[in-house]
Amino acid sequence: MTQLVWFRSDLRSRDNPALWHACKNSQDSVIGVVFVTRQQWQQHGLGERKMQLLENAMQALKTELKQLHIPLLIIPADTFADCNQTLQRIIIQLNIRSVAFNIEYEVNERRRDIEFSRWCREQQISVYKFHDQCMVPPGEVRTKQDLPFKVFTPFKRAWIQQADGRIGAPLPQPQPRDPAIQNALAGLAGLQGNIPATNTVADELWPASEDEAHQRLNQFAEERGRAYKELRDLPAEDATSRLSVYLSLGMISPRQCLHVALSHNKGQLTGNTPGFDTWISELIWREFYRHLLVAFPQLCKHKAFKPDTEQVPWRNSESDFKAWCEGRTGYPIVDAAQKQLVAEGWMHNRLRMISAMFLTKHLLIDWRKGEAFFNHWLLDADLASNNGGWQWSASTGADGVPYFRIFNPTTQSQRFDADGEFIARYLPQLAELPAAARHQPDNLQRQRCGYETPIVEHKFARQRALDAFKQTLTTANAGENNDE
Repeated sequence: MTQLVWFRSDLRSRDNPALWHACKNSQDSVIGVVFVTRQQWQQHGLGERKMQLLENAMQALKTELKQLHIPLLIIPADTFADCNQTLQRIIIQLNIRSVAFNIEYEVNERRRDIEFSRWCREQQISVYKFHDQCMVPPGEVRTKQDLPFKVFTPFKRAWIQQADGRIGAPLPQPQPRDPAIQNALAGLAGLQGNIPATNTVADELWPASEDEAHQRLNQFAEERGRAYKELRDLPAEDATSRLSVYLSLGMISPRQCLHVALSHNKGQLTGNTPGFDTWISELIWREFYRHLLVAFPQLCKHKAFKPDTEQVPWRNSESDFKAWCEGRTGYPIVDAAQKQLVAEGWMHNRLRMISAMFLTKHLLIDWRKGEAFFNHWLLDADLASNNGGWQWSASTGADGVPYFRIFNPTTQSQRFDADGEFIARYLPQLAELPAAARHQPDNLQRQRCGYETPIVEHKFARQRALDAFKQTLTTANAGENNDE
């Protein structure tokens, strides 16, 4: 029997449940398929650099699987519908009777899989689906009322109860297949020769390699994990794992990350080393946002989690939005964060919160515009986490920050970048200023450095946001009372 593995956002050979399942019978031949869906990616708002990185990761997977004598077909397809049609032709052509894949949770992806699975049932083809993005599958962590959690802290407690002792060791890489059988499979119908080659353009900051991902994981755990809690909010420090890019590509799994963390935390999910406790908590945040995506599919449709906040009178100021995008707000920590994003394809998590809250509260611009901008530039672009983070900052999401909590970017800068080291790194024109002045230069210093004046005054902006949210929620509550 020939087993087919459909790779998606799981571009790795180790701890890949679908691949492991397909390879468990040593007598079966195995073939992999992955689709380059650039048109679909563009519809989902991904930027060119992220799309190139996806293609790099596919080529890296092809090389990895070649060592196991498993051919991987990298097939261009415009849309998810094209993927299904192409896959059906391959299945019929090769007389495949079994398909395995790891589940994706977004609405379009789930619709694609439902249609494909329906066709497989009609053709009496077995389909095996696995959860690899979540260590505890969505829907299995619920309240005592059998409802999905909407607040992180009780979700975390329940998740730990479910996960403790249940999450096994990561699956190893499968054993190599029989070369003769696999070579014959690869040559059938000239499949390899009919598929256009994809281009690999190396990204110096983000090498697309499973080994690179594991090297970063182990280096973080050994060198920075214990100090993670104290240093993780300092953007000038190299204190975080920077694994989010590899997690979004599926070049490393959350279970692999957790396994390494547990090995440094005496096998405990919480209550041991503060640094690893905190990092494990961040992995659980990632799970929380995925569970929300499944329980509340409107999150995939540009809807606010809190329906009342759909009525917030967002400002439609293109000039302010452009200034924020280009790092010209006059608030150094915000501008430096935006410069990092565009230069590196990544932004420090503390800065994501500061930048997102500045856009939604200081400028009162719709969080969806910021979410789309981040989605375009971030190499760890991921709907669940990106949407969750933006709605948290905008006070529209599950367990979001209360609308009246508005970060002062200057005090945030002074607290988390005390010497202005990060600011000077990305705004070199401010490097000549004394460290204390980099957070909020005076007018003369701005003129001398050629740096913008603030586009909005903090006190005014804060009050404007408070008034807008308060009026919206008051009106919504009044409407609910009238309905009663």
